[in-house]
Amino acid sequence: MNDMTHGTTRRNFLKTTGQVAALSALAGTAIPAVHAAENNTIQLALIGCGGRGTGAAGDAMSVQKILNVPIKLVAMADVFEDRVTRNHKNLKERFPDQVDVPEDRLFVGFDAYKKAMDCLRPGDVAIFATPPAFRWVHFTYAIEKGLNVFMEKPVTVDGPTSRRMFELGKKSVEKNLKVGVGLMVRHCRGRQELKKRIEDGEIGEIQFLHAYRMGGPAANIRRKPDNISELRYQIRQFHSFIWASGGVYSDFYIHQIDECSWMKGAWPVKAHALGGRHYRGDAVDQNFDTYSVEYTYPDGTKLFYFGRQMAGCHNEFASYGHGTKGCCIISTSAHTPGRVRTFTGQDFSQDKLIWAFPQPEPNPYLMEWVDLIEAIIKDQPYNEVERGVQASLVTTMGRMAAHFGRIVTYEEALNHPHELAPDVDKFTEDSPAPVQFDEAIGMYPQPMPGIKTDREY
Repeated sequence: MNDMTHGTTRRNFLKTTGQVAALSALAGTAIPAVHAAENNTIQLALIGCGGRGTGAAGDAMSVQKILNVPIKLVAMADVFEDRVTRNHKNLKERFPDQVDVPEDRLFVGFDAYKKAMDCLRPGDVAIFATPPAFRWVHFTYAIEKGLNVFMEKPVTVDGPTSRRMFELGKKSVEKNLKVGVGLMVRHCRGRQELKKRIEDGEIGEIQFLHAYRMGGPAANIRRKPDNISELRYQIRQFHSFIWASGGVYSDFYIHQIDECSWMKGAWPVKAHALGGRHYRGDAVDQNFDTYSVEYTYPDGTKLFYFGRQMAGCHNEFASYGHGTKGCCIISTSAHTPGRVRTFTGQDFSQDKLIWAFPQPEPNPYLMEWVDLIEAIIKDQPYNEVERGVQASLVTTMGRMAAHFGRIVTYEEALNHPHELAPDVDKFTEDSPAPVQFDEAIGMYPQPMPGIKTDREY
């Protein structure tokens, strides 16, 4: 499996073969260039202007050439001014005719999300790419404004926000809002074909799945510098704080947990896990370096997930499934391209290959936007909130099991009372951060399996 470890950078695939393949795959597709608003243009507001947000905005604007519908970015918002100004410049250089964001529509601050969405009309699209702790706050306002939404994953990081988002999802369906969630592998054309082949029995009944995300150190922050507030530091370094992102477990591992569950056709009902910190030096974040999780599906089938963020170790970023008649590769290396394949028997060897998706393949980061925009212009039902919350909650369940040191069920994760950032909707520049540095241990509060068995820190 050594030939499967060469990956591509997030969204970079779009810049090469992926865009060509996507255009070829959709060539000749007749899609009316219509929008509910009178001037026919779908307007975007970007809330969260880091790399993930600007990548999503770029993908959205790239759809204009594929679906022949005018798309413009008209507002940007973030709590950090440098991210707004820097990435406005970057996007303007890449999409000079589609970025229409004058200085008075560049918003900064904890209320900037409202100002950006106020620039849109009902039926336009708000892009949410802030840390996921803010997702329910922003989504609530988008529903009030009648806006379609694209939100990055994960969409929740604990039980209370999951329950809240389930209810918001129902409201958005009632209002016929189109909502995409950034679990882009669900839009991968190769994985969609693999899913169909599994359902048709090509590898038999799935017996177990296993997935790996093993790479170098991630989110290993040092003590806060003096030139930034504690709250702003934690938002800036959101992967390092469980309240903001669910840590590396929720933010990094959700894709493979989701894609394996998709192939299985079910969500796990419990998780049994372990994890720990190793060789940390002066890192003070809240993450473990290693996670090993056994997920159990309703019929007893297992998904074994292995995460590791450590230097000098074997690296692998892939997902696999094993059935009664054969096996499959769900992810080859990173998320794109998937290069999905099926095999006879249980050995991933070329001489046992049954099928492989033709290369090059359309980029799923682009395809998720093609699917969303097509639903908007055709006014078709399209809402991924429920599935996005389920994927986020299942991921939270595994993280909790590792951090508590005991088995956690889906129902417990959903109904757990501990909200990691209960006042996130009230944040101002003067608000205290949800967690404070613990001088006694020289780190931020840590999960303590077997000791803290009902709270993560």
